[in-house]
Amino acid sequence: MKMSKVKKKVKVIKVDLDKCNGCRACELACSAFHANPKYSSINPARSRIRMVIDPLNDEYVPIRAAEYTKSECDGRNSYTINGKEYSECSFCGASCPARDLFKEPDSGLPLRCDMCEDDPAQEEPMCVQWCLAKALTYEEYEEVEEQVEEQVKLSDMEVGLKSLVDKYGLEKLVDSVVRMSQKS
Repeated sequence: MKMSKVKKKVKVIKVDLDKCNGCRACELACSAFHANPKYSSINPARSRIRMVIDPLNDEYVPIRAAEYTKSECDGRNSYTINGKEYSECSFCGASCPARDLFKEPDSGLPLRCDMCEDDPAQEEPMCVQWCLAKALTYEEYEEVEEQVEEQVKLSDMEVGLKSLVDKYGLEKLVDSVVRMSQKS
């Protein structure tokens, strides 16, 4: 692996919880953009952003899908917001075995926020564009990292295959692929 200075473009979606009214337009826009074919359906279970809702206390927290992790975290911290206690899981964006949040409903494969850079790439993610309350804002900036090792980035298919291997084992996955190829 090569060592080099890297300019990294950092993309951030900021959340202003004081402005969020829990309308869930972000979920709907995201699921429509990621439907196959695009905009053919709206299914919030396929959204890469989810709303943690506590309507009695008028609290709404949009959480974006983050990296896949093959194990549960060992931290079970809790947070108290306006007198109500929340578990650490409530605000976690990871797709993990502990819950079904941020998993493709049909296949169980992990979902991850891609900032709507799919074809056609958007100037701002769909959730930001459709947030009428302006609770979500998008920012981009460049960050220079010193002496960074270049790493190979896994494709979406490789991430999906890795999660299937982690869940079922390599041997079962290979057997399934062989069976499927023989049916063709």
